[in-house]
Amino acid sequence: MGQLRNRRRRHLGAVAAASTILLAAAGVAATTASAATSLAADPSTAVATLGWATQSGGTTGGSRAAAAQIYTVSTKAQLLTALAGTDPATGKTNKTAPKIIKWSGTIDMTEGKPYTNHSDQAKRAEIKLQPNTTIIGVGATAYLPNGFFKVSGTDNVIIRNIKVTNPCDLEPKWDSGDGAGNYNSEFDAMTVDHSTHVWIDHVRFTDAPYTDDKLPLGNKDKNGVVKRIQCHDGALDIKKASDYVTVSNSIFEQHDKNTLVGSSDSNTGDDGHQTISFIGNLFDNIGQRAPRVRFGKVHLAGNYFAGSKTDIAYPHLYSIGTGLKSKIISENNVFEITGARAGACTAVVMNPNTANPEGYFTDSGSVLNGTALTGCTAPTAVGWSLPSGYPYPKTATSQVKASVLANAGTGKI
Repeated sequence: MGQLRNRRRRHLGAVAAASTILLAAAGVAATTASAATSLAADPSTAVATLGWATQSGGTTGGSRAAAAQIYTVSTKAQLLTALAGTDPATGKTNKTAPKIIKWSGTIDMTEGKPYTNHSDQAKRAEIKLQPNTTIIGVGATAYLPNGFFKVSGTDNVIIRNIKVTNPCDLEPKWDSGDGAGNYNSEFDAMTVDHSTHVWIDHVRFTDAPYTDDKLPLGNKDKNGVVKRIQCHDGALDIKKASDYVTVSNSIFEQHDKNTLVGSSDSNTGDDGHQTISFIGNLFDNIGQRAPRVRFGKVHLAGNYFAGSKTDIAYPHLYSIGTGLKSKIISENNVFEITGARAGACTAVVMNPNTANPEGYFTDSGSVLNGTALTGCTAPTAVGWSLPSGYPYPKTATSQVKASVLANAGTGKI
């Protein structure tokens, strides 16, 4: 027990150091951004224009906000005031009123006081979105280094143009029953649960600068392998019967377990829900779950995946997880994975839990290392088709990589 406590102290020290690194990185990012990112059109009033988020009435966020509910924020206090829909003239709040929140620069949820433990982190790091809200970064410098977004039990939310460093849980827990033994942590960079009409666009998620190869060593698993004390959970998880969600033009980089669509095989209430689109995103050095799907009607189109089976920090295991009753339509996705056999579907598409039947997956136009995907093992009868009036750019496979690299991420709207 003494050794475990010492390792835990080292981990807490490392995480505290990571917070310092994040604050320093935030300062650098703010001072090196180019004024050229100022664009002609104000995107803060935009509504969702592609994917599932356009369906069933569409996703408008705060586009109809009155002048009193349009905010520019650069501090935590200002952000929380804006999220509450506070009228600056009267001080009264209206959380459901349409609101536009323009995020300027770095907002550090620690306010310079590092989290002391898991519960302190859970309380102070959360940014809980309210209905009818657009939250959008200004220019190319909007950055969240020490916090996470929660979209829970709500409707009609737009989040755009913000860089997020994936949270590092101060107190990961060792689970000897997880495979041969693994550390489990909490806090996704963004969680969507029990929510509808959500558009996540031009957001950048990353573990950097505190990447997995910098994590301290901890317990040995049942095979005698010393495991690093894994403090990162997911980048973006979408679960609990969420519907009409589009994730577009975003960057997911340097992360292992990236995205769950559906959190559990036992959560059968997700069946018939989890209508999610992933369009025009970059998955760069993502180990797995890009995304892992259970039950959901998921559309993946024009995404670019880059990685390596032998990367030191984030070795590629698979990209698309065909979990229980998943119903995935894949189109014109481009995979460039070093060490994967060209065209071998099972190198990038697999069932992560073979104790349950593999879900459904159909593909057209996708390539792995320049060769069309072949040999997928999932049945192709997904049982649904894209709805009438479902808009998305049908980017030719040959143009996907260039298009994604030119358009994905912050500072490009």
